[in-house]
Amino acid sequence: MQSPHISVLLDEVLGVFHGLNGTFIDCTLGYGGHSGALLEQNKNLRLIACDKDDEAIEFSKKRLENFGDRVKIYKSDFSGLIKILSTEELKNVRGILADIGVSSLQLDKNERGFSINSDTLDMRMDRACEFSAADVINSYSQQNLAEIFSKYGELSNAKALAAKIVSARNLKKITSAKELASIIGTGRVNGRSVSPAILAFQAIRVEVNDELGELNRLLESIKSANLKECKVAIISFHSLEDRIVKNTFKSWAQSCICPPNAMRCKCGNDHAIGKILTKKAIVASQKEIAANPRSSSAKMRVFEIKGR
Repeated sequence: MQSPHISVLLDEVLGVFHGLNGTFIDCTLGYGGHSGALLEQNKNLRLIACDKDDEAIEFSKKRLENFGDRVKIYKSDFSGLIKILSTEELKNVRGILADIGVSSLQLDKNERGFSINSDTLDMRMDRACEFSAADVINSYSQQNLAEIFSKYGELSNAKALAAKIVSARNLKKITSAKELASIIGTGRVNGRSVSPAILAFQAIRVEVNDELGELNRLLESIKSANLKECKVAIISFHSLEDRIVKNTFKSWAQSCICPPNAMRCKCGNDHAIGKILTKKAIVASQKEIAANPRSSSAKMRVFEIKGR
């Protein structure tokens, strides 16, 4: 069954989890590209997966139906999946993957409102949620808009963009992504090869879906699950997300947690739960980027939990 979404870093993911036995958790199932390939490669692997997009779940159920009872799929935020699994299920988990980007299908579908060319203004990954991009744009104060553009879009002209949006919505409610992109305008940001509209849309999407909060909660749930002999791979597409993953993995690998100015270790020097397997983030090859330009910003970091 052909997927409408191209899975990024697929060969690299298969390399990380090659020969895996037991249970694999895919926290962001999407259209089943990574999971299907891993189930095919590792014949003794069982999959527990989740997504919060109904369309993606229905597609993946059909795509993975040939794997029978090796597959269990939940509708859930990825930060909540591990919390609903039993202690017995968690005992067998040997791999976890989270690809926390937006799927190509979500970006390309006009009615989802993610693209700067969309006729709607939505950006909800879970369409059952009431809060959308239209609510952010038409109800947030100028100060709050400036804050999310600065924090999540890293836009140096965040205050000016927020002022333009408030001025426009005072005349007429903003109802489409296309209209919003026109208000924000074109051009380049500080010499970067991306337009301010793209970065502003990214910031709005992060706010609508609480993406950084979700990532932090996912990482905390993994650490709290008391897993043993488990590889964790996180694929991110945003510098703020990658920074969270990098710093979290660094803290997980830290054995001594005494203050830097401590004369000697008093913490027991046994706090590490495993080791970082990727000194530098794994990125897409030039061949992959040529075939799928959206993979150019993907970064994967991998940690191996040994347990304590």
